Amino acid sequence: MKITVIGTGYVGLVTGACLSDVGIEVTCVDIDQKKIDGLKNGILPIYEPGLKEIVERNYAKGRLNFSTDLSEAIQGSAAAFIAVGTPPGEDGSADLKYVLAVADQIGKTMTDYLVVITKSTVPVGTAEKVRGAVANALDLRDVDFGFDVASNPEFLKEGAAIDDFMKPDRIVVGVDSDDAQKIMDKLYRPFTLNGHPVIFMDIPSAEMTKYAANAMLATKISFMNDIANLCEKMGADVNWVRKGIGSDPRIGNKFIYPGIGYGGSCFPKDVKALARTGRENGHTMRILEAVEAVNDDQKSVLFNKINAYFGGELQGKTVAFWGLSFKPNTDDMREAPSIVLANLLLKAGANVRAYDPVAMEEAKHDLGDTITYCESDMDAVQGADALALITEWTEFRVPNWEKVGAAMKTKVVFDGRNLYRSAIVAEAGFDYYGIGMGENIAEKA
Repeated sequence: MKITVIGTGYVGLVTGACLSDVGIEVTCVDIDQKKIDGLKNGILPIYEPGLKEIVERNYAKGRLNFSTDLSEAIQGSAAAFIAVGTPPGEDGSADLKYVLAVADQIGKTMTDYLVVITKSTVPVGTAEKVRGAVANALDLRDVDFGFDVASNPEFLKEGAAIDDFMKPDRIVVGVDSDDAQKIMDKLYRPFTLNGHPVIFMDIPSAEMTKYAANAMLATKISFMNDIANLCEKMGADVNWVRKGIGSDPRIGNKFIYPGIGYGGSCFPKDVKALARTGRENGHTMRILEAVEAVNDDQKSVLFNKINAYFGGELQGKTVAFWGLSFKPNTDDMREAPSIVLANLLLKAGANVRAYDPVAMEEAKHDLGDTITYCESDMDAVQGADALALITEWTEFRVPNWEKVGAAMKTKVVFDGRNLYRSAIVAEAGFDYYGIGMGENIAEKA
């Protein structure tokens, strides 16, 4: 079976690589010649654990190919995945210009029956726009190749995308024809042999499922952050609260960890887009608008704690960042809380020294040379007045607090992920401030 994947970003590259790893012949297409040349030489545009090895292995075996020529790649393909970006517009809506441009190109180059699959996260109704773009291009050519459109949203967690694709909780597919369902069933059969279900449904429901899933997870995060902020005012410890509610199987223990807000390519964009869709259809998504507002505020929580600790006098202070990416095991800096915190500190006259295992090059696109990029976690804390834990990378889990304290001017830790046990840090002579632990720094300052 041969397929084409258009777009070699996060979703497209993971999809193409994993499908090739089960024996499907895949060509990944991108208009960026530099990116394609890099992929042929084992240089990936993203960091994702395990992905490089899969790409190199299947490229060497000839099952995974890279090209800028869609017309050549699509010949003989049973299906074409559209996996290009859908960046948010100023009004929060998903920008579909890249998706529809690809659909137009598919219509201009296809020469036989094809299933055109939207893999990008797109609003309900996009499949029909894709269908129209392909049909219009075929009409202009005065040809009548049959085609179907399907929706196959991705449910990949950055940092665990390979396992999520190869061992999925579920595979959601929206189709409206038997032919399309047969091809999608054949495509995903290698992943269902171990019991991973394919859920076939209508196309609009598949499109909505993706947005609803991300919106629910974002809601859990913002809810827990709201509870954490109330815990601080009431003298409660959100860590105990989290354990208490997480043991209820109706709630579960996932996505209820308080912190400094969610970021990344999915949650912020998808919450905005779904809220926008609601408004366009005369329905206000009141919960989602609150979710977004809480998250925006949460990204300032660590700055407020640091500012209060130093009595509002941050001029000339140096804050060390451990972590920059929005979550561990990725170099993704999109909507990362670290960007908000760094800019607030810089505006207040503070200096920032940061270390992240993989995201520093990406961070430069957002922060430039306004902060100092360090070679290690210990390099970052040299001469620092405060340490801020931003991203819970594994290598930050068990620091040598004695060495960290000896390197710093002021022994204070602001734990944005509640990674550390406050008693252990305090025993090492540090002041410790986490999220939602009944503290009132303003009273102590």
